[in-house]
Amino acid sequence: MSEAELVLRSTRVITPEGTRAASVAVTGEKITAVLPYDAPVPAGARLEDVGDHVVLPGLVDTHVHVNDPGRTEWEGFWTATRAAAAGGITTLVDMPLNSIPPTTTVDNLRTKREVAADKAHIDVGFWGGALPDNVKDLRPLHEAGVFGFKAFLSPSGVDEFPHLDQEQLTRSLAEIAAFDGLLIVHAEDPHHLAAAPQQGGPKYTHFLASRPRGAEDTAIATLLAQAKRFDARVHVLHLSSSDALPLIAEARADGVKVTVETCPHYLTLTAEEVPDGASEFKCCPPIREAANQNLLWQALADGTIDCVVTDHSPSTADLKTDDFATAWGGIAGLQLSLPAMWTAARGRGLGLEDIVRWMSARTAALVGLDARKGAIAPGHDADFAVLAPDETFTVDPAALQHRNRVTAYAGKTLYGVVKSTWLRGERIAADGAFTDPKGQLLDRA
Repeated sequence: MSEAELVLRSTRVITPEGTRAASVAVTGEKITAVLPYDAPVPAGARLEDVGDHVVLPGLVDTHVHVNDPGRTEWEGFWTATRAAAAGGITTLVDMPLNSIPPTTTVDNLRTKREVAADKAHIDVGFWGGALPDNVKDLRPLHEAGVFGFKAFLSPSGVDEFPHLDQEQLTRSLAEIAAFDGLLIVHAEDPHHLAAAPQQGGPKYTHFLASRPRGAEDTAIATLLAQAKRFDARVHVLHLSSSDALPLIAEARADGVKVTVETCPHYLTLTAEEVPDGASEFKCCPPIREAANQNLLWQALADGTIDCVVTDHSPSTADLKTDDFATAWGGIAGLQLSLPAMWTAARGRGLGLEDIVRWMSARTAALVGLDARKGAIAPGHDADFAVLAPDETFTVDPAALQHRNRVTAYAGKTLYGVVKSTWLRGERIAADGAFTDPKGQLLDRA
Protein backbone atom coordinates (compact mmCIF):
# COMPACT_ATOMS: atom_id res chain seq x y z
CA MET A 1 0.00 0.00 0.00
CA SER A 2 2.88 2.39 0.77
CA GLU A 3 3.83 2.59 -2.92
CA ALA A 4 0.28 2.90 -4.24
CA GLU A 5 -0.35 5.46 -6.96
CA LEU A 6 -4.16 5.20 -6.87
CA VAL A 7 -6.65 4.13 -4.22
CA LEU A 8 -10.18 3.38 -5.48
CA ARG A 9 -12.60 3.30 -2.56
CA SER A 10 -16.22 2.17 -2.35
CA THR A 11 -18.65 0.82 0.19
CA ARG A 12 -19.34 -2.01 -2.31
CA VAL A 13 -16.41 -3.69 -4.05
CA ILE A 14 -17.01 -7.09 -5.64
CA THR A 15 -14.03 -9.36 -4.92
CA PRO A 16 -13.62 -13.14 -5.32
CA GLU A 17 -14.43 -13.44 -1.62
CA GLY A 18 -17.64 -11.43 -1.88
CA THR A 19 -18.86 -7.85 -1.80
CA ARG A 20 -17.43 -5.56 0.87
CA ALA A 21 -16.42 -2.02 1.64
CA ALA A 22 -12.82 -1.72 0.52
CA SER A 23 -9.96 0.43 -0.68
CA VAL A 24 -8.30 -0.99 -3.79
CA ALA A 25 -4.66 -0.01 -4.15
CA VAL A 26 -3.18 0.28 -7.64
CA THR A 27 0.45 0.59 -8.70
CA GLY A 28 1.86 0.33 -12.19
CA GLU A 29 -1.41 -0.76 -13.85
CA LYS A 30 -1.89 -3.61 -11.35
CA ILE A 31 -3.97 -4.12 -8.23
CA THR A 32 -1.50 -4.41 -5.37
CA ALA A 33 -3.90 -4.80 -2.44
CA VAL A 34 -7.56 -4.92 -1.47
CA LEU A 35 -7.66 -3.31 1.95
CA PRO A 36 -10.25 -2.28 4.53
CA TYR A 37 -12.41 0.66 3.56
CA ASP A 38 -10.82 3.05 6.04
CA ALA A 39 -7.20 2.07 5.36
CA PRO A 40 -5.00 5.21 5.34
CA VAL A 41 -4.14 6.60 1.93
CA PRO A 42 -0.36 6.75 1.49
CA ALA A 43 1.37 10.02 0.78
CA GLY A 44 1.44 10.74 -2.93
CA ALA A 45 -1.41 8.37 -3.82
CA ARG A 46 -4.57 9.72 -5.46
CA LEU A 47 -7.84 8.79 -3.75
CA GLU A 48 -10.93 8.19 -5.88
CA ASP A 49 -13.88 7.65 -3.56
CA VAL A 50 -16.97 6.53 -5.51
CA GLY A 51 -19.18 6.36 -2.44
CA ASP A 52 -21.90 3.72 -2.63
CA HIS A 53 -21.46 2.97 -6.32
CA VAL A 54 -20.45 -0.65 -6.93
CA VAL A 55 -16.93 -1.38 -8.17
CA LEU A 56 -16.87 -4.47 -10.40
CA PRO A 57 -13.94 -6.01 -12.23
CA GLY A 58 -14.08 -4.84 -15.84
CA LEU A 59 -16.15 -7.21 -17.94
CA VAL A 60 -14.46 -9.58 -20.41
CA ASP A 61 -16.49 -10.14 -23.59
CA THR A 62 -15.10 -13.06 -25.56
CA HIS A 63 -17.56 -12.91 -28.47
CA VAL A 64 -17.48 -9.67 -30.48
CA HIS A 65 -17.63 -9.11 -34.24
CA VAL A 66 -15.65 -5.93 -34.84
CA ASN A 67 -15.70 -6.39 -38.65
CA ASP A 68 -12.53 -4.33 -39.12
CA PRO A 69 -10.96 -4.17 -41.70
CA GLY A 70 -13.15 -4.84 -44.70
CA ARG A 71 -16.62 -4.14 -43.31
CA THR A 72 -15.85 -1.11 -41.19
CA GLU A 73 -19.10 0.49 -42.30
CA TRP A 74 -20.72 -2.17 -40.07
CA GLU A 75 -18.45 -1.57 -37.06
CA GLY A 76 -14.79 -0.89 -36.32
CA PHE A 77 -12.24 -1.05 -33.53
CA TRP A 78 -12.66 2.63 -32.64
CA THR A 79 -16.45 2.50 -32.28
CA ALA A 80 -16.72 -1.03 -30.89
CA THR A 81 -14.17 -0.47 -28.15
CA ARG A 82 -15.70 2.91 -27.21
CA ALA A 83 -19.11 1.22 -26.91
CA ALA A 84 -17.55 -1.51 -24.81
CA ALA A 85 -15.86 1.02 -22.53
CA ALA A 86 -19.15 2.90 -22.13
CA GLY A 87 -20.72 -0.37 -20.98
CA GLY A 88 -18.07 -1.38 -18.43
CA ILE A 89 -16.27 -3.87 -20.69
CA THR A 90 -12.47 -3.61 -20.49
CA THR A 91 -11.42 -6.63 -22.59
CA LEU A 92 -12.89 -8.12 -25.74
CA VAL A 93 -11.88 -10.96 -28.04
CA ASP A 94 -12.61 -10.31 -31.71
CA MET A 95 -14.23 -12.97 -33.88
CA PRO A 96 -12.36 -14.00 -37.04
CA LEU A 97 -15.16 -13.42 -39.53
CA ASN A 98 -17.06 -10.50 -41.05
CA SER A 99 -13.75 -8.71 -41.46
CA ILE A 100 -11.95 -8.95 -44.78
CA PRO A 101 -9.60 -10.70 -44.62
CA PRO A 102 -10.86 -13.16 -41.99
CA THR A 103 -8.40 -14.15 -39.26
CA THR A 104 -7.54 -17.52 -40.79
CA THR A 105 -3.79 -17.16 -41.49
CA VAL A 106 -0.90 -15.57 -39.63
CA ASP A 107 -0.65 -12.90 -42.33
CA ASN A 108 -4.33 -12.07 -41.90
CA LEU A 109 -3.88 -11.92 -38.12
CA ARG A 110 -1.02 -9.49 -38.64
CA THR A 111 -3.28 -7.31 -40.79
CA LYS A 112 -5.97 -7.34 -38.11
CA ARG A 113 -3.50 -6.38 -35.39
CA GLU A 114 -2.09 -3.52 -37.45
CA VAL A 115 -5.58 -2.11 -37.97
CA ALA A 116 -6.51 -2.43 -34.29
CA ALA A 117 -3.27 -1.17 -32.77
CA ASP A 118 -4.05 2.54 -32.52
CA LYS A 119 -7.86 2.32 -32.33
CA ALA A 120 -8.48 0.14 -29.27
CA HIS A 121 -9.96 1.93 -26.26
CA ILE A 122 -9.88 -1.34 -24.30
CA ASP A 123 -7.69 -4.45 -24.39
CA VAL A 124 -8.31 -6.66 -27.43
CA GLY A 125 -7.47 -10.27 -28.26
CA PHE A 126 -8.24 -12.34 -31.35
CA TRP A 127 -9.81 -15.65 -32.24
CA GLY A 128 -8.55 -17.55 -35.28
CA GLY A 129 -10.83 -19.28 -37.76
CA ALA A 130 -11.08 -22.94 -38.76
CA LEU A 131 -12.05 -23.30 -42.43
CA PRO A 132 -12.30 -26.35 -44.71
CA ASP A 133 -8.92 -25.57 -46.30
CA ASN A 134 -6.76 -24.07 -43.53
CA VAL A 135 -5.83 -26.98 -41.26
CA LYS A 136 -2.17 -26.19 -42.05
CA ASP A 137 -2.65 -22.68 -40.66
CA LEU A 138 -4.09 -23.67 -37.28
CA ARG A 139 -0.87 -24.43 -35.40
CA PRO A 140 0.92 -21.32 -36.74
CA LEU A 141 -2.04 -19.17 -35.65
CA HIS A 142 -1.99 -20.81 -32.23
CA GLU A 143 1.72 -20.04 -31.91
CA ALA A 144 1.05 -16.47 -33.06
CA GLY A 145 -1.21 -15.91 -30.06
CA VAL A 146 -4.84 -16.43 -31.04
CA PHE A 147 -7.03 -17.62 -28.18
CA GLY A 148 -8.65 -20.47 -30.10
CA PHE A 149 -10.50 -21.21 -33.32
CA LYS A 150 -14.02 -20.41 -34.46
CA ALA A 151 -15.87 -22.81 -36.74
CA PHE A 152 -19.37 -22.96 -38.19
CA LEU A 153 -21.23 -26.22 -38.72
CA SER A 154 -23.75 -24.44 -40.99
CA PRO A 155 -23.32 -21.53 -43.43
CA SER A 156 -21.89 -18.46 -41.72
CA GLY A 157 -23.64 -15.84 -43.83
CA VAL A 158 -20.43 -14.58 -45.49
CA ASP A 159 -18.77 -16.31 -48.41
CA GLU A 160 -15.19 -15.89 -47.20
CA PHE A 161 -15.85 -18.00 -44.08
CA PRO A 162 -17.33 -21.36 -45.20
CA HIS A 163 -18.59 -23.91 -42.70
CA LEU A 164 -17.11 -27.31 -41.85
CA ASP A 165 -18.79 -30.56 -42.81
CA GLN A 166 -18.34 -33.54 -40.51
CA GLU A 167 -15.14 -34.78 -42.17
CA GLN A 168 -13.64 -31.28 -42.09
CA LEU A 169 -14.64 -30.88 -38.45
CA THR A 170 -12.84 -34.14 -37.69
CA ARG A 171 -9.63 -32.97 -39.38
CA SER A 172 -9.66 -29.54 -37.75
CA LEU A 173 -10.47 -30.85 -34.29
CA ALA A 174 -7.77 -33.54 -34.48
CA GLU A 175 -5.20 -30.87 -35.33
CA ILE A 176 -6.38 -28.47 -32.63
CA ALA A 177 -6.43 -31.22 -30.00
CA ALA A 178 -2.85 -32.11 -30.91
CA PHE A 179 -1.62 -28.79 -29.50
CA ASP A 180 -4.34 -28.53 -26.81
CA GLY A 181 -6.07 -25.62 -28.51
CA LEU A 182 -9.70 -24.59 -28.11
CA LEU A 183 -12.37 -24.95 -30.79
CA ILE A 184 -15.38 -22.67 -30.40
CA VAL A 185 -18.38 -23.62 -32.50
CA HIS A 186 -21.50 -22.12 -34.02
CA ALA A 187 -23.54 -25.27 -33.66
CA GLU A 188 -26.52 -25.54 -36.00
CA ASP A 189 -26.95 -28.57 -38.25
CA PRO A 190 -27.33 -27.60 -41.93
CA HIS A 191 -29.55 -30.59 -42.76
CA HIS A 192 -32.04 -29.63 -40.05
CA LEU A 193 -32.01 -26.05 -41.29
CA ALA A 194 -32.59 -27.14 -44.90
CA ALA A 195 -35.53 -29.30 -43.85
CA ALA A 196 -37.19 -26.55 -41.82
CA PRO A 197 -39.93 -24.41 -43.40
CA GLN A 198 -38.45 -21.36 -45.13
CA GLN A 199 -41.36 -18.98 -45.67
CA GLY A 200 -39.55 -15.67 -45.40
CA GLY A 201 -41.35 -12.38 -44.92
CA PRO A 202 -41.93 -10.20 -41.86
CA LYS A 203 -43.49 -12.70 -39.44
CA TYR A 204 -41.16 -13.60 -36.58
CA THR A 205 -42.96 -16.89 -36.01
CA HIS A 206 -41.95 -17.94 -39.54
CA PHE A 207 -38.32 -17.05 -38.90
CA LEU A 208 -38.33 -18.93 -35.59
CA ALA A 209 -39.67 -22.02 -37.33
CA SER A 210 -36.84 -21.79 -39.87
CA ARG A 211 -34.19 -22.17 -37.13
CA PRO A 212 -35.54 -25.04 -34.99
CA ARG A 213 -34.05 -26.15 -31.70
CA GLY A 214 -33.31 -29.52 -33.27
CA ALA A 215 -30.70 -27.90 -35.51
CA GLU A 216 -28.76 -26.80 -32.44
CA ASP A 217 -29.29 -30.04 -30.55
CA THR A 218 -28.04 -32.24 -33.39
CA ALA A 219 -24.98 -30.11 -34.09
CA ILE A 220 -24.08 -30.00 -30.40
CA ALA A 221 -24.41 -33.78 -30.15
CA THR A 222 -22.04 -34.12 -33.12
CA LEU A 223 -19.54 -31.74 -31.57
CA LEU A 224 -19.62 -33.50 -28.20
CA ALA A 225 -19.02 -36.89 -29.81
CA GLN A 226 -16.00 -35.54 -31.70
CA ALA A 227 -14.65 -33.82 -28.61
CA LYS A 228 -14.84 -37.08 -26.70
CA ARG A 229 -13.15 -38.95 -29.55
CA PHE A 230 -10.13 -36.62 -29.56
CA ASP A 231 -10.16 -35.59 -25.89
CA ALA A 232 -10.41 -32.07 -27.26
CA ARG A 233 -11.45 -28.79 -25.65
CA VAL A 234 -14.59 -27.37 -27.23
CA HIS A 235 -16.86 -24.43 -26.50
CA VAL A 236 -20.49 -24.08 -27.61
CA LEU A 237 -21.21 -20.56 -28.79
CA HIS A 238 -24.41 -18.58 -28.17
CA LEU A 239 -26.59 -21.45 -26.91
CA SER A 240 -30.27 -20.67 -27.39
CA SER A 241 -31.89 -24.13 -27.25
CA SER A 242 -32.65 -25.33 -23.74
CA ASP A 243 -33.25 -28.79 -25.22
CA ALA A 244 -29.48 -29.21 -25.57
CA LEU A 245 -28.79 -28.73 -21.88
CA PRO A 246 -29.20 -32.40 -20.86
CA LEU A 247 -26.80 -33.43 -23.66
CA ILE A 248 -24.21 -31.00 -22.39
CA ALA A 249 -24.60 -32.00 -18.75
CA GLU A 250 -24.32 -35.69 -19.62
CA ALA A 251 -21.22 -35.15 -21.77
CA ARG A 252 -19.54 -33.11 -19.06
CA ALA A 253 -20.28 -35.82 -16.50
CA ASP A 254 -18.67 -38.27 -18.94
CA GLY A 255 -15.48 -36.25 -18.95
CA VAL A 256 -15.94 -34.28 -22.17
CA LYS A 257 -14.09 -30.96 -21.95
CA VAL A 258 -16.92 -28.66 -23.00
CA THR A 259 -17.85 -25.15 -21.96
CA VAL A 260 -20.93 -23.21 -22.98
CA GLU A 261 -21.98 -19.60 -23.37
CA THR A 262 -25.25 -17.84 -23.91
CA CYS A 263 -26.06 -14.19 -24.62
CA PRO A 264 -27.97 -11.32 -23.02
CA HIS A 265 -30.55 -11.28 -25.82
CA TYR A 266 -31.52 -14.90 -25.14
CA LEU A 267 -31.84 -14.10 -21.42
CA THR A 268 -33.65 -10.76 -21.63
CA LEU A 269 -35.75 -10.85 -24.83
CA THR A 270 -38.41 -13.37 -25.84
CA ALA A 271 -39.95 -14.52 -29.11
CA GLU A 272 -43.37 -13.52 -27.84
CA GLU A 273 -42.38 -9.83 -27.73
CA VAL A 274 -40.72 -9.55 -31.16
CA PRO A 275 -42.89 -7.46 -33.50
CA ASP A 276 -43.34 -8.62 -37.06
CA GLY A 277 -40.80 -6.99 -39.35
CA ALA A 278 -38.53 -5.97 -36.44
CA SER A 279 -35.32 -7.55 -37.71
CA GLU A 280 -33.24 -5.72 -35.13
CA PHE A 281 -34.23 -8.81 -33.08
CA LYS A 282 -32.90 -11.26 -35.70
CA CYS A 283 -29.94 -13.42 -34.76
CA CYS A 284 -28.91 -17.00 -35.42
CA PRO A 285 -29.71 -19.11 -33.51
CA PRO A 286 -32.86 -17.12 -32.76
CA ILE A 287 -34.37 -15.56 -29.68
CA ARG A 288 -36.78 -18.23 -28.43
CA GLU A 289 -39.83 -18.43 -26.17
CA ALA A 290 -40.08 -17.34 -22.54
CA ALA A 291 -40.31 -20.94 -21.28
CA ASN A 292 -37.03 -21.72 -23.05
CA GLN A 293 -35.48 -18.61 -21.53
CA ASN A 294 -36.38 -19.71 -18.03
CA LEU A 295 -34.47 -22.95 -18.55
CA LEU A 296 -31.39 -21.04 -19.77
CA TRP A 297 -31.43 -19.01 -16.56
CA GLN A 298 -31.72 -22.22 -14.56
CA ALA A 299 -28.72 -23.64 -16.43
CA LEU A 300 -26.69 -20.54 -15.63
CA ALA A 301 -27.56 -20.92 -11.97
CA ASP A 302 -26.58 -24.60 -11.84
CA GLY A 303 -23.41 -24.16 -13.92
CA THR A 304 -24.42 -26.07 -17.05
CA ILE A 305 -23.94 -22.77 -18.91
CA ASP A 306 -20.63 -21.21 -17.95
CA CYS A 307 -20.74 -17.64 -19.15
CA VAL A 308 -22.58 -14.80 -20.88
CA VAL A 309 -21.18 -12.83 -23.85
CA THR A 310 -22.72 -10.38 -26.27
CA ASP A 311 -22.15 -11.90 -29.71
CA HIS A 312 -22.17 -8.25 -30.79
CA SER A 313 -22.77 -8.56 -34.54
CA PRO A 314 -23.94 -5.28 -36.07
CA SER A 315 -24.52 -4.26 -39.65
CA THR A 316 -25.55 -1.15 -41.51
CA ALA A 317 -29.18 -0.20 -41.00
CA ASP A 318 -30.11 -0.93 -44.62
CA LEU A 319 -29.33 -4.64 -44.09
CA LYS A 320 -31.93 -4.84 -41.31
CA THR A 321 -34.88 -5.12 -43.69
CA ASP A 322 -38.36 -6.19 -42.58
CA ASP A 323 -37.94 -9.60 -44.25
CA PHE A 324 -36.52 -11.95 -41.64
CA ALA A 325 -35.25 -14.33 -44.31
CA THR A 326 -32.97 -11.78 -45.95
CA ALA A 327 -32.16 -9.32 -43.14
CA TRP A 328 -28.70 -9.52 -41.59
CA GLY A 329 -28.77 -11.68 -38.48
CA GLY A 330 -27.03 -10.07 -35.54
CA ILE A 331 -27.73 -8.21 -32.30
CA ALA A 332 -25.73 -5.09 -31.43
CA GLY A 333 -25.34 -5.21 -27.67
CA LEU A 334 -21.88 -4.22 -26.43
CA GLN A 335 -22.78 -1.02 -24.64
CA LEU A 336 -25.98 -2.41 -23.11
CA SER A 337 -25.00 -5.93 -22.07
CA LEU A 338 -24.30 -5.12 -18.41
CA PRO A 339 -27.49 -3.13 -17.71
CA ALA A 340 -29.62 -5.54 -19.74
CA MET A 341 -28.30 -8.52 -17.79
CA TRP A 342 -28.48 -6.73 -14.45
CA THR A 343 -32.09 -5.68 -15.06
CA ALA A 344 -33.09 -9.26 -15.80
CA ALA A 345 -30.98 -10.80 -13.05
CA ARG A 346 -32.26 -8.56 -10.26
CA GLY A 347 -35.80 -9.38 -11.35
CA ARG A 348 -34.98 -13.03 -10.71
CA GLY A 349 -33.43 -12.44 -7.29
CA LEU A 350 -29.85 -12.73 -8.53
CA GLY A 351 -27.00 -10.40 -7.65
CA LEU A 352 -24.14 -8.50 -9.21
CA GLU A 353 -21.75 -11.17 -7.96
CA ASP A 354 -23.52 -13.55 -10.35
CA ILE A 355 -23.07 -11.08 -13.22
CA VAL A 356 -19.35 -10.81 -12.43
CA ARG A 357 -19.00 -14.58 -12.39
CA TRP A 358 -20.73 -15.03 -15.76
CA MET A 359 -19.42 -11.97 -17.61
CA SER A 360 -15.96 -11.42 -16.18
CA ALA A 361 -14.42 -14.25 -14.15
CA ARG A 362 -15.54 -17.16 -16.31
CA THR A 363 -15.01 -15.40 -19.62
CA ALA A 364 -11.48 -14.51 -18.55
CA ALA A 365 -10.93 -18.16 -17.61
CA LEU A 366 -12.29 -19.34 -20.96
CA VAL A 367 -9.47 -17.61 -22.81
CA GLY A 368 -6.78 -18.17 -20.19
CA LEU A 369 -6.65 -14.57 -18.98
CA ASP A 370 -7.84 -15.29 -15.45
CA ALA A 371 -4.41 -14.65 -13.96
CA ARG A 372 -4.74 -10.98 -14.92
CA LYS A 373 -8.38 -10.25 -15.82
CA GLY A 374 -11.81 -10.91 -14.34
CA ALA A 375 -11.23 -10.26 -10.64
CA ILE A 376 -10.46 -7.48 -8.19
CA ALA A 377 -7.52 -9.19 -6.57
CA PRO A 378 -3.81 -8.48 -6.06
CA GLY A 379 -1.74 -9.08 -9.19
CA HIS A 380 -4.65 -8.54 -11.57
CA ASP A 381 -4.91 -5.68 -14.03
CA ALA A 382 -6.59 -2.64 -12.47
CA ASP A 383 -9.65 -2.91 -14.73
CA PHE A 384 -12.87 -1.66 -13.14
CA ALA A 385 -16.44 -0.74 -13.94
CA VAL A 386 -18.14 1.66 -11.52
CA LEU A 387 -21.88 1.03 -11.54
CA ALA A 388 -24.89 2.77 -10.03
CA PRO A 389 -27.04 -0.36 -9.82
CA ASP A 390 -30.28 1.28 -8.72
CA GLU A 391 -30.30 4.09 -11.28
CA THR A 392 -32.31 3.56 -14.45
CA PHE A 393 -32.20 4.91 -17.99
CA THR A 394 -34.27 4.48 -21.11
CA VAL A 395 -32.33 3.23 -24.12
CA ASP A 396 -31.99 5.94 -26.76
CA PRO A 397 -30.23 4.59 -29.87
CA ALA A 398 -28.77 8.05 -30.52
CA ALA A 399 -26.79 7.77 -27.27
CA LEU A 400 -25.01 4.56 -28.29
CA GLN A 401 -21.36 4.50 -29.33
CA HIS A 402 -21.88 1.67 -31.85
CA ARG A 403 -21.21 2.75 -35.42
CA ASN A 404 -24.74 1.71 -36.44
CA ARG A 405 -27.24 2.52 -33.73
CA VAL A 406 -29.76 -0.20 -34.43
CA THR A 407 -30.74 -1.95 -31.22
CA ALA A 408 -33.33 -4.44 -30.03
CA TYR A 409 -33.30 -2.61 -26.68
CA ALA A 410 -34.57 0.73 -28.00
CA GLY A 411 -37.07 2.28 -25.61
CA LYS A 412 -36.47 -0.22 -22.81
CA THR A 413 -35.87 1.06 -19.30
CA LEU A 414 -32.84 -0.63 -17.76
CA TYR A 415 -31.26 -0.68 -14.33
CA GLY A 416 -27.56 -0.01 -13.93
CA VAL A 417 -25.77 3.14 -15.08
CA VAL A 418 -22.05 2.75 -15.75
CA LYS A 419 -20.49 5.83 -14.15
CA SER A 420 -16.91 5.18 -15.21
CA THR A 421 -14.67 2.50 -16.66
CA TRP A 422 -11.02 2.02 -15.76
CA LEU A 423 -8.35 0.20 -17.76
CA ARG A 424 -5.12 -0.76 -16.01
CA GLY A 425 -5.54 1.97 -13.43
CA GLU A 426 -6.63 4.78 -15.75
CA ARG A 427 -10.16 6.09 -16.11
CA ILE A 428 -10.94 5.72 -19.82
CA ALA A 429 -14.66 6.54 -19.90
CA ALA A 430 -16.91 8.63 -17.68
CA ASP A 431 -20.12 10.58 -18.24
CA GLY A 432 -19.96 10.16 -22.01
CA ALA A 433 -16.34 11.32 -22.32
CA PHE A 434 -13.46 9.11 -23.39
CA THR A 435 -9.68 9.27 -23.30
CA ASP A 436 -7.58 8.58 -26.36
CA PRO A 437 -7.24 4.84 -27.06
CA LYS A 438 -5.27 3.11 -24.28
CA GLY A 439 -5.99 -0.54 -25.13
CA GLN A 440 -3.35 -3.20 -25.57
CA LEU A 441 -3.44 -6.10 -28.02
CA LEU A 442 -3.43 -9.38 -26.12
CA ASP A 443 -1.94 -12.76 -26.96
CA ARG A 444 -2.83 -16.14 -25.55
CA ALA A 445 -0.66 -16.76 -22.50
